[in-house]
Amino acid sequence: MNILKNKRLVSLDPSKILVTGFALIIVLGGFLLTLPIATKDGEGLSWLNALFTSTSATCVTGLVVVDTGSTFTLFGQFVILSLIQVGGLGFMSFATFFAVLLGKRITLKERLLLQESLNNMTFAGIVKLVKRIFIFTILIELIGSVLLAIRFSFDMPFKRAIYFGIFHSISNFNNAGFDLMGEFRSLTRYVEDPLVTIVVCILITLGGIGFIVMNEIYEYKRIRRVSLHTKIVLWTSGLLLVLGTILIFIFEFNNPKTLQPLSMTGKILGSLYQSVTPRTAGSNTLNIPDLTQSTLFITAILMFIGASPGSTGGGIKTTTFATLLGAVRSQIKGKEDVILFKRRIMYDTIYKALTVMVSGLLIVVVVTLLLTITEHGKNFLMIVFEATSAFATVGLSMGLTPDLTPIGKILIILTMFAGRVGPLTIAFAVTLRRHSDPFKHPKGKIMIG
Repeated sequence: MNILKNKRLVSLDPSKILVTGFALIIVLGGFLLTLPIATKDGEGLSWLNALFTSTSATCVTGLVVVDTGSTFTLFGQFVILSLIQVGGLGFMSFATFFAVLLGKRITLKERLLLQESLNNMTFAGIVKLVKRIFIFTILIELIGSVLLAIRFSFDMPFKRAIYFGIFHSISNFNNAGFDLMGEFRSLTRYVEDPLVTIVVCILITLGGIGFIVMNEIYEYKRIRRVSLHTKIVLWTSGLLLVLGTILIFIFEFNNPKTLQPLSMTGKILGSLYQSVTPRTAGSNTLNIPDLTQSTLFITAILMFIGASPGSTGGGIKTTTFATLLGAVRSQIKGKEDVILFKRRIMYDTIYKALTVMVSGLLIVVVVTLLLTITEHGKNFLMIVFEATSAFATVGLSMGLTPDLTPIGKILIILTMFAGRVGPLTIAFAVTLRRHSDPFKHPKGKIMIG
C-alpha cells in the first residue's frame, strides 16, 4: 500500500489509478511471458503475443493466440493463473487484503479506490467485504478444484489431475476461460459429463453474479432481506440462463456437428453449458465454429449483456440490461417512472445504464469496422463475434484469434482492456476534471421515432 501514499498518485482520481494499475499489471505479465523460462521451446513469446496473452488473462477474457497447455511451461502457466486471479478479484482487493494481514490501516482514499474497483454503492464496510471476498473465493475455488480433480483423475495421472482441477477451477470462477486441454479444444470432451458441466457452470455463475450478491445471500439468514440490486441480478441472470438454454437446445437439436449425436442428457447439458459460458467465461463444451448462425447470434447477445456488477465478468452487465428493459416497458405503458420490484429507479441510474450500453455498442461497432479492414477476407460474423467476445471479456472465438494480424491483435488488446475496466471508468480516467455546467440551457423538443 506504500505506492498509494505517494502524493502524486493519491491526488489522482480513483478511476485513473484503476486504469493505471491494470495497465502496469498487464505490462509486467507480458514481460514475464517473454522470458525463455515461460515457454516449452525455451524462446519465450514474442512481445506482442505475450502482451496479448497477459491482457487476456488480466482482463479475464480467455482469447488466446497460442494454446496454453502445449505452449507454456509450469512457470508460464503459473504467471497466467496469477494474472487471472489478480484480474478477477482486482489488484486493489489484493493490496488491501495483504495490508490488513500486515496490520496496516486502510485510509479513506484507499476505501474509495476499493469502492470504485468493486463497483460498490458505498465504501461503508468495504474492508469487511474484501475479507469475505477472499474467503468466498478460496472456498469456492477449493471445492471446485477438488471435484474437478476427482473427475480428471479418471483420465490422467493423479498429480496432473490435481493441477488441472486447480487451474480450471480458478480460471472458470474468475470467468477467464483459459484451459490446459490442448489444441484449443477447451472442455469439448466433457460435453456429456454431468460432474464437469455442473461444477464448471456453478463456478462461472458464482463468479458472474458478483461478490456483493454473494455477500447478501450469505447474510440472508441474519438480515432476512436482500437489496433491489441482488433481486435484479438473480432474476435477470436466471431468466437469461433459462431462455438461453431453451433457445440453444432448439437451434442445435438437429445440428449433426453439435447436439444431434448426443444423448438427451448430453443435449441438455450441452445447451446449459453453452448458455452459461457467454456470461462471461469463455470455455466451451460445444465447438463454437460448428454452431448454427442462430445460436451464434444468441451467444453474441448473451456475451454483450455479460455478468453482473462487482463480479469477475464483463459485458454491459445484467443490471444495465434490466434497467433499460424497465425503461422501455415504462415508455410503452405510458408511465413516467421506471419501476422494478416495486422500487422507482432514479433517472441518473437510467442515464448511466444508457451511457454504458451505448458506449459498449460503439466500441463493438468501431472495433468490428477496423477489424474488417485489418482482417480482410475474413467472415463478417466471425469478426463481429470476436469483437463482442473481446469487449465482454468472454473469450469465446470462432477461430479468428490465432490468425489475427499484428494490428488486429492490438485492436483486440485495447478492446479487452476497455471491456474489463469499463467504458465509463476509462472515460472518467481520461477526463481531467468533471464538473456541472454553471447554467442551464432552455428546454427544447424533438420528435422521436
